[in-house]
Amino acid sequence: MNAEQNLFLQLQYGEEKAYKELFLMYYSPLCEYASRYIRDEEAEELVQDLMLYLWEAREEIVIEASLKSYLFTAVKNRCLNAIKRNVCHEQAREQLSEKLKDQFDDPDYYLFNELSERIEKSVRELPDNYRETFEMSRFGMLSNAQIAQRLNISIKTIEYRISQSLKILRTKLKDYLLD
Repeated sequence: MNAEQNLFLQLQYGEEKAYKELFLMYYSPLCEYASRYIRDEEAEELVQDLMLYLWEAREEIVIEASLKSYLFTAVKNRCLNAIKRNVCHEQAREQLSEKLKDQFDDPDYYLFNELSERIEKSVRELPDNYRETFEMSRFGMLSNAQIAQRLNISIKTIEYRISQSLKILRTKLKDYLLD
């Protein structure tokens, strides 16, 4: 058993020292790798989420090759999902813009623009795991089963996160909702 495998085994048993050591060992290289795909700020957040997932799901994670390979593959997949999510956001924005291009003189346009900004801000402020699930569902057009498979969690957890996200968004956007 090599040192990396030993550290991962200790991590699986809940050894915080092993987690800290793995975090220090891989955080910077993973951020650098992720920044090849996405912006630096987004890359750091993505790697932090992955490292948190590593701790939270440590007992369920099965690594077939090496931890290093697992982490870099996970970062690449998360980056590709982030790119896809950003493309979906941009496509939705372009479609809305196209539909509304003749309505720029309409005062309702400015209310719509304000609402769009409020929605984006409210979605960004969701807890990270809720936001990721919500965006995969609503913007990524993935089914609950697909999301559960990608995140390696149960469909019930996906359903809960989406319902909680909607509840939070309803509260934050209550001034814009019709009764």
